[in-house]
Amino acid sequence: MSATLAPRVVVVSRHSELDELLVRHGTRAAAGYYLRQRGRDLDEVLARHELLQAALTTVGAAVPPDWRRGHVDRDDLPRFLFGPEDIIVAVGPDGLVANVAKYLDRQPVIGVDPEPGRNAGILVRFPATAVARLLPAVAAGKAATEARTMVRAVLDDGQELVGLNEVYVGHSSHQSARYLLDITGEAGAGRERHSSSGVVIGTGTGATGWCASIARGLASAPPLPRAGELALSWFVREAWPSPVTGAELTCGRLGATGRLELTAESDGLVAFADGLESDRLTLSWGQRIALTVAPRRLRLVVPDQRGPAAGR
Repeated sequence: MSATLAPRVVVVSRHSELDELLVRHGTRAAAGYYLRQRGRDLDEVLARHELLQAALTTVGAAVPPDWRRGHVDRDDLPRFLFGPEDIIVAVGPDGLVANVAKYLDRQPVIGVDPEPGRNAGILVRFPATAVARLLPAVAAGKAATEARTMVRAVLDDGQELVGLNEVYVGHSSHQSARYLLDITGEAGAGRERHSSSGVVIGTGTGATGWCASIARGLASAPPLPRAGELALSWFVREAWPSPVTGAELTCGRLGATGRLELTAESDGLVAFADGLESDRLTLSWGQRIALTVAPRRLRLVVPDQRGPAAGR
């Protein structure tokens, strides 16, 4: 942290289901009617909204008065400028930490679970009440942290993006994606032309999500990496064998020096990370995209196993 500039705490959150319903229907009465017609109750939605607001209030009150502060909604992350001295507090589900991770470079992230018991708690490890005692330790560099591997995608024109869970490369619609796959890794190299539903390249963090669901249905699935391991797993979805396309190179692992490259053989291909489809790269016919272990990693604040002071 800078010796002359006070830390800035940036709280990241997302709209609640109630917020989204009010945008669509205008009033709580109209939203309640809409839900009742579908066998749901507005009270449940309201209770979850209030839990989120209570967590945000607690986190806001935990910021020391002489520190700077900021707040950004998930939808605005691509336009928000994070500073090197920022401490990020993500209040929401585990996926919110993944959403913000791609925009950071070594800033510490505290994941806050506003609904304990509802979320898996893999990335949101703390209740809101823990933030007041965590912030001074994080600012002093004394909080326990865990480095999480990320995946990087780089186009041949220099554009790039990173993801904490996974990067998806495929067609922007439900059409088949056509490309040439070229793989170089510790286990050797290979090349195959594909027509498929796209490629998913995931990290150890993503091994508990999309990659896990794909691997579950494959007898030949590679071992999924651990969260901090400098390795990735990759899967081709629904490869179609034909006279000009194959279905042999459909899954594998990449180590720290491995590389998976796709050369687009159709227009309309896109690459995006962690479900943020609006923040994506677009590939034209003939463009190449390379996927590797990212040089930077997420710095996730975790409970200190030496004692209760830093965690639940």
